Amino acid sequence: MTSVTSTSLQELIERADARGLAAAGLACLDRCLPLLAPERAEVLRPVWAAVARGDGATWAEAVAKARVELEGAGGADADAGGVVTMVRAMLDGVPGEWAEEPLRDWTGRCSAVALAVHRLYDATEAGPLHAGELRRQQAVLEAAAHGPTGLRRARELSIEGGRVLRAVVSRRARTA
Repeated sequence: MTSVTSTSLQELIERADARGLAAAGLACLDRCLPLLAPERAEVLRPVWAAVARGDGATWAEAVAKARVELEGAGGADADAGGVVTMVRAMLDGVPGEWAEEPLRDWTGRCSAVALAVHRLYDATEAGPLHAGELRRQQAVLEAAAHGPTGLRRARELSIEGGRVLRAVVSRRARTA
C-alpha cells in the first residue's frame, strides 16, 4: 500500500472534475456530519443523488434543502473544541454553483477541516484516525474519477468513515 501525503491528496483535488470535487467535498462533510447532527445522517442523500446526476440545478436545490434541514443543528453549547463550528462551516460553504473552481475551493477547505477534526480525536499528532481519513479522502477522489459508477464506492467510504468517527467520539465520551 502506498503512503498517502497531503501533497498527493492536493494533486488529486487539482486534477478532479466537477463531479469528483463535489463527491470529495460532500464525502468529507458526510463523514463529519454526525458531529453536527447525529440524528440526521441521511439528510445528504439527495445531495449525493445530485452529484450522480452531475446537474447544477439539482445540486443547488439539494444543497439548499439540506441547509434548511440542518439549520440550528449542533448548538454552540455542544461545541467541544470548536468541532461543531468547523463542521457547520463545511456545510455553510457548500457552493450552490456547479462549477469546478468554487467546488475545488470548497473541497480543499473540507479536506483540511475533516483532517483537522480527525486529528483532534486522535490519541497522537499523526495517529491512525488522521491517517485513515487521509487514505479515505484519496480513495474517494480516485473512485469519483471513474464517474457515476465510482460514486457508490465514494459513498461507501464516506459511510464507513462516519461510523469510525462516531465510534471514536462515543468511546471518548464514555471514558471522559
